Amino acid sequence: MGKIAIVTDSNSGITQAKGKEMGISVLPMPFYINEELFFEDITLTQEEFYQRLAEDADISTSQPSPGDVMDLWDGLLKEYDEVVHIPMSSGLSSSCETAISLAAEYDGRVQVVNNQRISVTQELSVLDAMHLRDAGKTAAEIKEVLEEEKFQSTIYITVDTLKYLKKGGRITPAAAALGTVLNLKPVLQIQGEKLDAFAKVRGWKAAKRTMLNAVEKDMRERFAGNEEDLILGMAYTCGKEEAAEWRAEIHARFPQYEIMEAPLSLSVACHIGAGSMAVTCSKKVRI
Repeated sequence: MGKIAIVTDSNSGITQAKGKEMGISVLPMPFYINEELFFEDITLTQEEFYQRLAEDADISTSQPSPGDVMDLWDGLLKEYDEVVHIPMSSGLSSSCETAISLAAEYDGRVQVVNNQRISVTQELSVLDAMHLRDAGKTAAEIKEVLEEEKFQSTIYITVDTLKYLKKGGRITPAAAALGTVLNLKPVLQIQGEKLDAFAKVRGWKAAKRTMLNAVEKDMRERFAGNEEDLILGMAYTCGKEEAAEWRAEIHARFPQYEIMEAPLSLSVACHIGAGSMAVTCSKKVRI
């Protein structure tokens, strides 16, 4: 059985330190802040990012350079026979498409998984890949399984401020102004490729209830028959105290399920701002 290395990016929420503990490689996502280049969790911490966001710095996302991606793969292939690369959703970034193009030069030794996930759902894909590898699957077989399962996951997010949705052109200035006055909280959904509107409610309590109700509905309908294979997740751009309260609410509603947890990736945070909360539901791969 060949040795297989697993690579993901920092959009998974996996830090460099946690990646080392897991025995995987984590590509840091690059950001430009006032035209200066930073790398997530390398030269840019979560705290520094939110501080610059609060200062209304000009922040733009980018993708890892082809050179950095290939240098990582080349280094791993000196020690490993194959690489499984799990980038963020192709619908949210062009980094997946770039990686697929680069992998064509590696004669099948690098398999790029386009399973359209991000944050803790992407982290679950990494864990699934590790289990499949340990069960004796090849890199190509791991890619096939993960892509077959790619839509067995969903994310619901609500935001604390409409400022960044307005800034990104997702809502109009008039809608943002009215929503702020009425304390409207949009609930957004990521299911596969896109960040889409799901519901619009008044206040945090209603937003949280809407997200938990949506997860419960998914369990009854989308994931019917697979309840034993489900893992819940939570992600956030809020403070640790608020995050702990949100985790407790999810656990109280679904006490029988494991809950994965991570701060939302900075690539998502750019578009929704601080104070956001998310809940996820994913089906783990059966080995």
